Amino acid sequence: MLTLASKLKRDDGVRGPRASNPAADSTRRVSVRDKLLVKEVAELEANLPCTCKVNFADPNKLHYFQLTVIPDEGYYQGGKFQFEIEVPEAYNMVPPKVKCLTRIWHPNITEMGEICLSLLREHSIDGTGWAPTRTLKDLLNFDDPLNIEAAEHHLRDKEDFRNKVEDYIRHYAR
Repeated sequence: MLTLASKLKRDDGVRGPRASNPAADSTRRVSVRDKLLVKEVAELEANLPCTCKVNFADPNKLHYFQLTVIPDEGYYQGGKFQFEIEVPEAYNMVPPKVKCLTRIWHPNITEMGEICLSLLREHSIDGTGWAPTRTLKDLLNFDDPLNIEAAEHHLRDKEDFRNKVEDYIRHYAR
């Protein structure tokens, strides 16, 4: 896979040493975000469970990718769920933007794909929000409810909740 790092190395070889053309240097500046992403994407891919896959529509744009999750256990077993992840230019001072592209019945995800996760908040009352010390790998934990109806449904009737999840999987996640 062609990554931003390999592209930068290849471009250096084609253009020659940077010192020979200082004007070109200003047009080739690599953002802090992109430097961090070269390392973090490799770390994310190395730590993904076998039920997850990362896909880059453009391997030179590490700041925009999709994550596919195919659970092999639990309520969501048998489903295939797509998430879109966009890492803003101000990363790592601000969190990535994550959206679920697959319609799902889940306490932390609205049917429109909005995700409620303390980690994705820039400012969090509980202190578990985004911090510059966090990385993309930290996105693999989901914990606080946004879809209150789904959360209450799960608490009220786990079997019916499972049936509704299976119905959503049949209709939207295959």
